[in-house]
Amino acid sequence: MALGSIADILFQWENIGFFDLILPFLLVFAIVFGILSYMNIFGSNRAVHVIIALILGLLSIRAQFFSAFLAEIAPRLGVGLTILLAILILIGLFTPEEHSKTISWVLMGIAAVILIVILSQLYNVFGYFTGGLGFTSSELIGWITMIVLLVAILIIVVVASQKGKSKLGKTGPLWAPVRGT
Repeated sequence: MALGSIADILFQWENIGFFDLILPFLLVFAIVFGILSYMNIFGSNRAVHVIIALILGLLSIRAQFFSAFLAEIAPRLGVGLTILLAILILIGLFTPEEHSKTISWVLMGIAAVILIVILSQLYNVFGYFTGGLGFTSSELIGWITMIVLLVAILIIVVVASQKGKSKLGKTGPLWAPVRGT
């Protein structure tokens, strides 16, 4: 008896619906069950958590859109997370410890840009912007990049103008992480 390759096994799993039905069901079940268990909405009654997670998992795989959405977003998220991890490793190698707060803001900005690119690609795949709004992903990315740059410039101006003033100033405590206090 000859053993098949891993690719053959994956093709067999795909033919029986493992990636279209079983994995999306397990994903929804695990997320819903984890949230219900963590929030303890129904007390410590795990049977209720299992039943609700089971029902929502089965209802989610019933809609073909959900499986198609997961099939489109999973590879893109994988690429985005790989890019973010590579940047994190490179930045971690070459930056000193005292710049970690600034680096974390830069990484959050890069993650936001990656998320915007992924979502705009998904919008193009599913055709959301071909109808009423009239945007294409390149136009959308341009507008969002411009808005992000304007907000970043405003934050830099506010932080620079607050250098000699009191720590709280007139902006309140919510700006403390942005100002680095």
